[in-house]
Amino acid sequence: MEYIGEHLLPGQAGHFFILVSLVASLVAAFAYFKAVHAAPEEKSGWLKLGRWAFYTEAVAILAIFAALFHILYHHLFEYKYAWQHTSLSLEFKYIMSAFWEGQEGSTLLWAFWHCVLGLIVIKREKQWEAPVMSILSFAQFFLATMVVGIYVFGVKIGSNPFILLRDSGLLDEAPAMHVDFDVTKPIRPDYLSMITDGNDLNPLLQNYWMVIHPPVLFLGFASTLIPFAFAMAGLWTRDIKGWVSRAIPWTLFSIAFLGLGIMMGAKWAYESLNFGGYWAWDPVENASLVPWMIMVSGLHTLLIYKHTGYSLRSSFIFLALSFLFIIYSTFLTKSGVLGDSSVHAFADIGMNGQLFLFLIVFVWITAFFAATTNKQRLIITGVTAALSLATYFLAEYIPGFPLYVILSGIITFIVLLNKQVPTVAKEESVSSREFWMFIGSIIFFLSAIIIIFQTSLPVFNKLFNANAAPGENDEFHYNKIQVLVAFVIGILTAITQYLKYKSTSGKFLIKKIGIPTLISAIVAGLILAFGNINYDKHGMGFLINIWLALVATVYATIANAAYIWVGFKGNLKNSGGAVAHFGFALMLVGMIISSSKKEILSWNTSGIAVPFGEGSKEKTGENLTLVKGIPMQMGDYMVTYVGDSSHPKKQQTFFKIHFKSKKHNEEFTLLPNAFVNYKGNEGLMANPSSKHYWNHDVFTYVSSFYKPNELDDTASFRPHRVTVGDTVFYSRGYMLIEKVAAKDNLPVEGFAKTDTGYTATVKVQELNGPSYQADLLLIKGGGQVLFQSQDTIMAQSLVLQLNDADQNGITVGVKESSSVLEYLTLKAYKFPYINLVWAGVIFLVIGCVMAMARRIRLG
Repeated sequence: MEYIGEHLLPGQAGHFFILVSLVASLVAAFAYFKAVHAAPEEKSGWLKLGRWAFYTEAVAILAIFAALFHILYHHLFEYKYAWQHTSLSLEFKYIMSAFWEGQEGSTLLWAFWHCVLGLIVIKREKQWEAPVMSILSFAQFFLATMVVGIYVFGVKIGSNPFILLRDSGLLDEAPAMHVDFDVTKPIRPDYLSMITDGNDLNPLLQNYWMVIHPPVLFLGFASTLIPFAFAMAGLWTRDIKGWVSRAIPWTLFSIAFLGLGIMMGAKWAYESLNFGGYWAWDPVENASLVPWMIMVSGLHTLLIYKHTGYSLRSSFIFLALSFLFIIYSTFLTKSGVLGDSSVHAFADIGMNGQLFLFLIVFVWITAFFAATTNKQRLIITGVTAALSLATYFLAEYIPGFPLYVILSGIITFIVLLNKQVPTVAKEESVSSREFWMFIGSIIFFLSAIIIIFQTSLPVFNKLFNANAAPGENDEFHYNKIQVLVAFVIGILTAITQYLKYKSTSGKFLIKKIGIPTLISAIVAGLILAFGNINYDKHGMGFLINIWLALVATVYATIANAAYIWVGFKGNLKNSGGAVAHFGFALMLVGMIISSSKKEILSWNTSGIAVPFGEGSKEKTGENLTLVKGIPMQMGDYMVTYVGDSSHPKKQQTFFKIHFKSKKHNEEFTLLPNAFVNYKGNEGLMANPSSKHYWNHDVFTYVSSFYKPNELDDTASFRPHRVTVGDTVFYSRGYMLIEKVAAKDNLPVEGFAKTDTGYTATVKVQELNGPSYQADLLLIKGGGQVLFQSQDTIMAQSLVLQLNDADQNGITVGVKESSSVLEYLTLKAYKFPYINLVWAGVIFLVIGCVMAMARRIRLG
């Protein structure tokens, strides 16, 4: 059957290039694999084949991108992906957000960055090209399987982004599509004419941060593969030392861009989510943070090895686990297992088994490369295939079976690694830089493991059919441990750079670090004495831990800033590490102060209590109810709900909230918005709005609102024919018609030369009370009313409108209504020194890039 209006060519081309990508990546992986151990006369041939296969892969990914973008840009709703993620009202700037809102699009983004990084490896890493590109191409093959969308022996492999809507089963969801299909009959040839619009992009993602945050984050995800590939290449080729120098710049690159991507997500959360800050220990946040932390540990052990010969085994383990946890975080995000515990996890689209297979294969690949003989590698290959197949069939029947397979692979890797990688027998000095760098790396790693364990409870529940749950206060459960980690890491970050490798005398250390320590003690003491750090929500013990962490991170900030001059004599070109440490410490200072000093401004002083319902995180006493037009006191501000407007095409309301300071001659207006999420999640969703100062932010979001509509309002307009000077009485006073004017030119969109506008000014006087003014507008054209405005006098429960006007007078409509009252509840915080967090991120990234550039020069 032919279906009217379908554009099949973009989808057919896109799917063709997915198949090309699948084949090309597999060919590239095999060719580069053969090149690793090929004879010199054969190696160049295999390298050439691998390169051209990878070039083909890169072109295929670009073609897939172009095809899918074309479908989204032109709103071709015959494709499920376009209907599911876009709408006719979606702004152009959010088309790319729609591209990677879905699992398939984000997978393509990941594959795109692999191609970019792979081309750089081919260009710059000639010595290590074959083994590194073999591993990278094999990873690309797995990513390609996730979007191929074909059936093999009745098993679906991947989810095709180019599937047609009529083949997806979504036509059965007629209510969601605002069309009327009889699902018991064949699909009509003209079904497209009945699809009036798409399902739209999630409103929370309609934010400029979601245009730029995912590409940077996925660049960070993709980049973790390169240090991993270098480490595995070192084991594979038995050059267990030579890879380190080449891997260090790539590790710094990964830390910089993965960290930047994570914190760009935090900035998005701060501006778009209503959990009251930039970090909520959300499972998806944690899943990306943990690989970054392990990568940082791996960088420091690489530097230890580079300078002393210690910690090479640890470097292999950290770099391997960093990438493996990237795959695991992909499983957490894409499997749907976190759907009930995360604000931005994907729904399950049936790829759980495939995602687990991806993880299992790469876990056992580490064991394959750590093997010391061809016999061991052959055995591991067979074991990997058998366990992968067993996982598919037995996971449902043996609780925790996939976890046992993964753990057994990691243990096998570590055992074989210890046999292949030698260790230095000499003991390290406690006064050496490398000793404390290693201690810091281990603490950072253990901190990451604690975070991922807590985050993985939903996975454990699913694997073991258990019902383990985090503590009642999930945020505090993380903070009470991580604040102690911040203390230890802060002290180590402050002191370690001042130590020498091998050994450091006490006299040398005191001479170098004495002044920074004294300055840090003074600054930290002043902050504790006058900063009013009195966060007592969880008791005195936790407050003391906050004080300790603050002192340590202030120490780290000042000590690392001083080290640029003490250690590098002011040579910024070589001080990337100190700049990165300074940024990291500054970020921690900002996090501790802004979180511990976060102040609720919106205490309910209005006397109007709005119930939020059972299960809501909101508390009535922490939300101020604002009645439209009536100023209310909020701390040092008088706050007025001035008005609101609705999105012309979406169920979204924008509020205008005016703040006037009582202490300072200052006024500002914030524009938060809210909506009932029409993308499937129940409840009110809110986009915050903030006023930024150098030393704090005023952060607000709407927690509930009420706008009466025609169904709520049973009162009707009563017409009154009047002229200037006439009086109209109502139940609580009277109205005086003060001025009427006809206009032949109004600054109103669509006002034509043949139209006539009328304006009227009405004074409303309450008996023995205040007076109010209403301004009314009417536009007539061709003998018909084209537009008429309404003005609401909230305090009098009055609504006025201009019904008609001519040279003989005007007709004013008057409505007295009990449903006129409009209100909202506002949650407002004061975040002190939040800018320290963002400034710290910037310095951290700049420092990593500086250090990377220096390592490239040295290389």
